Parts: sequence; C-alpha cells; structure tokens
Amino acid sequence: MSPVAPGKVAVVTGAASGIGLGLSERFAAEGMHVVMADVEEPALAKAASALAGNGASVLPVLTDVADPAAVDALRDSAVAAFGAVHVVCNNAGVGGPHGALWECPPGEWDWVLGVNLGGVINGVRTFMPLLLEQDAGHMVNTSSIFGVFAGTLGPYGVSKHAVAALTETLYFNLKAQGVSHVGVSVLCPGAVRTNFGTSARNRPSWAGPPVVRGEAEQESAERFDRLSATGASPAEVAAIVVDGIRARRFYLLTSENRNEAVTRRGEEIVAGGPPEPPVSFV
Repeated sequence: MSPVAPGKVAVVTGAASGIGLGLSERFAAEGMHVVMADVEEPALAKAASALAGNGASVLPVLTDVADPAAVDALRDSAVAAFGAVHVVCNNAGVGGPHGALWECPPGEWDWVLGVNLGGVINGVRTFMPLLLEQDAGHMVNTSSIFGVFAGTLGPYGVSKHAVAALTETLYFNLKAQGVSHVGVSVLCPGAVRTNFGTSARNRPSWAGPPVVRGEAEQESAERFDRLSATGASPAEVAAIVVDGIRARRFYLLTSENRNEAVTRRGEEIVAGGPPEPPVSFV
C-alpha cells in the first residue's frame, strides 16, 4: 500500500515556496490532505489560500522547524485536523555564507545548522513514531547534491552532508527493527528554480549581523543564482519525489549532470584524496 493516495495526509515543511510548495501542490493533486508548514507567515497564507481555492484540503501551520516545541505543535495540529500523518517531507532549508569557515561567526552556524539539520532531527524525532503507527508511511529528508559530493558552500554544505548521513542512519535503524511498512528517502536536488538565494529574508535577529560577502564570494553566489535559474522546476522535483516514494527509492537525485562529481568523491576517498572542486557552476 502506498502512503501517497487519496485521503492520506502529508506534512511538508518549507511549504510556502520552492520545492516545498511544489510538493504540496503535487500531494494535493494526488487527493491527499496537505499540512503546509513554514516560518514565513504571509507567504504561507498566500500559498495555502491558492491551493484551497483550487479545491485542495490544506492546513497552514506557522512553524519554525529549528524549535522542537514548534514541530511537536505541527504534529498535534496535523493529527487534530486529519487524524493521522502518512508522508512527512522535512524540507525547510536556508543558505548562509559560502566563504572561509573560520570567518563564519557562531550566529550563522547556529542559524544554518538549526534549520537545515536541526529541523530534520526534530522532524524525525516528532513524526517517525507517528508514521510507525500507520499502515503505510514515508519520510523524505531534503539534503542537496552538495550533500553527496565533495564538501563546499560553507555551513550549508556541512548541514546537507549531515542530513544525508542522518537519513542513511535512519534507514538502518528501521531495517534493524524489522520495519517494512515505513520508507525513507533523502532528496538530493541539483539546480532548482526557487527563491532559495534570498533565504536570508527569514534570518533571525539573534543570529547577529549578516556576514559581508567578499568579492569572490559574491561572484560565487551570483553564479549559483544563475545556475538555479536554469534548473528543474519545483513541480518536476515533486514528481521525482512522488515516484520515489511509490518505488521505495532511497536516494532521490533530480538530474544526472553531477553524477561524475558524486562518483569522483568516492574514488578520491579510496585513493586518499585530496578532493577536487565538485562543481564549476557551468
């Protein structure tokens, strides 16, 4: 039995835009109830209203995924509204600086790791026990292609490697306990047409003043933005995710153009390295 089916319930974090919105739209098109979580209240309300206007069954829940209590409240809201949860997409993520790690202040580390890694940890802790109670369930954790080839992009890349490792561990945990009715996947998207490059709009004040980009880092960020503008659409990524859930695939990659870099990383590790730059942004 697939957890993606009419009447089932999906929870998506980072649902107000980008991949999260694409996932929400696709789950709604599958006839599912969709719980849309995001930290950006106006964008969340607008996205949920648009989906509801098209006949979807949606529940928007303002959620800071870095806050364990907020993720617990998200679970409680979902269960109160729909009685169960069958699919969880721990998708919320932010960018952060890409410069030298020793120049990155503690506030930036705390913000990026708190959302990108802490948000997934909170999602696993809160929702996996609920998924285990269902007849079929699936959890998708969003990493990045930058989480499976040689590390780069500062705290962001560090966090995405950690999400990939966390999800692999989660898979082994379920297997060791003989769980067969709940699947898990790690989504490793390449370039996707989103507004991810402006994620600092939701940067909390406690993180301190934003890091001032040097010329080289600014150029790198601009190349990254140009690459994203030519990438896959959120709808295309959502289709890959839904197909992956149904096929019980673990690693979900959205394109083949970085396969060489992924393969090269394994070869470099075996050979003793050092790593080559994984991507030239072309």
